[in-house]
Amino acid sequence: MKACGIVVEYNPFHNGHLYHAQKAREQTGADVVIAVMSGNFLQRGEPAILDKWQRTQAAIHNGIDLVVELPVEWAVQSADYFAKGAIRILQKLDCDYICFGTEDTESFDYESFGQFVHTHQSEITQAFQQLSNQAISYPQKMTKVFQQLYPAITLDYSSPNHILGLSYAKENATYEQPMKIVPIKRKVADYHDENLSGQNIASATAIRKALLEKRGINEVVPLQTAFFLENERLQTWDDYWPFLQYRLLSSTTTSLKTIYQMTEGIETRMQKAAKEVKSFSEFVALVKTKRYTWTRIQRLSCYVLLNIEEQEMIEQQNQEYLHILGFTKAGREYLKSKKKNTIYAKIGKKEAEVAKLLVRSDQIYQLGGSIPEQVFGRKPCTE
Repeated sequence: MKACGIVVEYNPFHNGHLYHAQKAREQTGADVVIAVMSGNFLQRGEPAILDKWQRTQAAIHNGIDLVVELPVEWAVQSADYFAKGAIRILQKLDCDYICFGTEDTESFDYESFGQFVHTHQSEITQAFQQLSNQAISYPQKMTKVFQQLYPAITLDYSSPNHILGLSYAKENATYEQPMKIVPIKRKVADYHDENLSGQNIASATAIRKALLEKRGINEVVPLQTAFFLENERLQTWDDYWPFLQYRLLSSTTTSLKTIYQMTEGIETRMQKAAKEVKSFSEFVALVKTKRYTWTRIQRLSCYVLLNIEEQEMIEQQNQEYLHILGFTKAGREYLKSKKKNTIYAKIGKKEAEVAKLLVRSDQIYQLGGSIPEQVFGRKPCTE
């Protein structure tokens, strides 16, 4: 069986995602489409509006054969780490292809770029270190590095899917048998587009905005997603702000310094802001700087909320297991041939000792409202 892997968040699953799954199968001829999906906390440092089980249910009813969780230690990360965790899972599942949506499919060769990075890593590192004293963000530094070393690249950090595509290509090239890269041109909606276009495809950003404004979204999402969005409480950072505020105000600056990626005294700035504001959006607006972007502050906030320390993050990233969230009949058959991996179809006490951060993040996610059990006793979703 040939397998095509995709990396997703489905926040929420919409018609653009359905199109992606269909095109991935069509362009690769794959027998199964495998989605590595972020759990209940997402790459930009925010809670998912629907829990991972609801998003999985929508996926397997709309073209996805197997959904495997990208655990929080990889999911809530910058593009390179996010890609590292996702590609590792797809490689463990012996995927033949990786397919992703991008704004640039014709003028850029992702596979050549990945190979270039793999063979010129020392030069890239040296060029990056030469920029270490400049008060600019990591993405801005990497832009300068590749403009110097790889002029063919046209980096545009307003295009997150292109940046993730570059990260997938870089990580994929490190494997002895890299997957064939199949980029797909995004249809209609741009990642940042906040308007419902009147067609049947809109960005997840536009859908979330419409939901907050009580506007209809049924034309741009499948039936399963529409049902969940109409009948379930939708999670936002506001639901977790009291818990984050408590963590910041009850912790010492010394203990906060041990939180993953807490550097340069930003903990003091976060504590000060927590005393002065009443909402999460006000908090981020007060803390962010040119160097610490909105997304970086959101990720740091996740690490504080989940109490993730540097050493624990490293230890969890060294754990290798596959947590299965759902499958179709074809997905189940494909999974049977991958028994060489440590596969968790459900999590009990034994598995929880390995997947500590996954369990903790799900239990804290449940604090955001009337959310059902996320870990123990949950079995993979089926058709």
